[in-house]
Formats: sequence, C-alpha cells, structure tokens
Amino acid sequence: MTVTLRKMQASIDANTDAPVSYNFVLGEERVPLKESLGQNVQLKFSGEIFCIHCDRKTKKSFSQGYCYPCFKKLAQCDMCIVKPETCHFDRGTCREPDWAEKHCMQGHTVYLSNSSGLKVGITRNTQIPTRWIDQGAIQALPIFQVNTRLHSGLVEILLAEHVADKTNWRTMLKGDVPVLDLQQERDKLIDTCEAELEQLWEEVEDFALEPLEDEAISIKYPVLEYPKKIVSHNVEKTPLIEGTLMGIKGQYLILDTGVINIRKHTGYQAEISF
Repeated sequence: MTVTLRKMQASIDANTDAPVSYNFVLGEERVPLKESLGQNVQLKFSGEIFCIHCDRKTKKSFSQGYCYPCFKKLAQCDMCIVKPETCHFDRGTCREPDWAEKHCMQGHTVYLSNSSGLKVGITRNTQIPTRWIDQGAIQALPIFQVNTRLHSGLVEILLAEHVADKTNWRTMLKGDVPVLDLQQERDKLIDTCEAELEQLWEEVEDFALEPLEDEAISIKYPVLEYPKKIVSHNVEKTPLIEGTLMGIKGQYLILDTGVINIRKHTGYQAEISF
C-alpha cells in the first residue's frame, strides 16, 4: 500500500500493565502493529513529500510535515510552539488567534518524565499520556497545572535550570534507562525552585500554579529486543528500508537493520508492506 506517512497512533490501558498499543495510520485505515513484531517490514520511499496541512507537493518538509508556505503561515509552526515562553498572543500578533484559543490558551501540565533520564516538559492536558509516549518515556509524573501554554513555558524554563528539558533519543532507544523515584525528584526540584516560582506568581499577570499530588505512571513498550548500537536509517540515501520489526518506542520503529523515526518523516510518501 502506498500512503503519505502520518504519526503513529499510540494508547495505553491505564488499568493494566500492558505495553503501549501502536497503530500505523495508512490513509483511512488503522493497522495494529502488535501482530507485526518479529515479522519483516518494508518501507519503500518514493522521494515525494506532501504537506500534511494543504496536501501541496513540496521538495522539503518543514516542522515535521509542512510545506514552506504553511510553515510560514500557520501558528502551529511558529517558534513559540518550540519555545512557549515566547508566546505573543497577548500582543495581538498571533498568526491564528482562533487556533491559539483552542490550543495555547488552554490548561497545560508541567511534568517530570524519565525517557533518557530525568527531564521536565509541558503538554496540553488533552495530550496526556500521548506526549509521554511520543517521547519514549518509561515513567511520567504531572507536577503542576497552569492555565496557558505561556505560563507552562515560563515554569519549564525555570525548572530546566536544574534538570534536562530534552530527550537523548539514542539513550532512550537502548532501553537501559534506570528507573527513578519521580516523587522524590519532584519534591527536591520544588524545594530548590520555591523562591523563583513565588517570583513568577508575583510578577506575571494572571499567573496561577496548582501543585499536583498525582502518582507516577510507568509505561511499557512493545519491544522484543533493544539494539546494542543505534543505527538510524536515512531515507534520502537509502529509500528502501526493510528488516525484522524488533520493537516500537516513542515514534521509532526498531528494526534489526536500524531505527527510523516515523514522525520525522510525516508527509513522506512510501509503499509499506508487513
């Protein structure tokens, strides 16, 4: 089947300790990948890329799936999505105010997770636990609730002075990340940053910060065997990728021949066979 790639769908059953359930999005079809573990997978890339917003053919993908005009026009491609502390909605300069009302001016969660080690992150409340799964986190713990994306970014940048805010994808894919006591890490971090958090409360207009007392969750992934050495497939150099599917973690397919980030190739056209 020839399709334009989309991010894999992922979900977990909170009532069991079953691993993440992944579906490949093939047009309107959803193909469960659980039964494909241990089987041969082939992806043959055509070299064509289509914008995931307007479906325009493009020579290069921007911001994981957009053509250049959409990249320059859409609010979801603005720099403030990567750096939420730079949100400019209140200055009236947002590219798409209606989109921002639905996505940025909504409740956000500040969290700690363990993907390649301890890190801090933010996400819309509606993106829990999808955000953690996409990062390949094996543990996650919500620590604060805030009212907007801007406020979550201000908290994140403050906490990131003391813990990492990025995932080392190579370490994440090796599967030997030690388990952490996230509640203990949360308490230490809040104690360390108490004065700075109080300063945010005093200086930022309409700032509200609700501490959370949630339990940490553990996330398992459908992996038969983790790679000892991380080799990443380059579809520009080698458009035909195939191998035995050894596992899935984050948005990566782990093949016995190397790994490929499906989300990175959103919008790429490929012929897929399992």
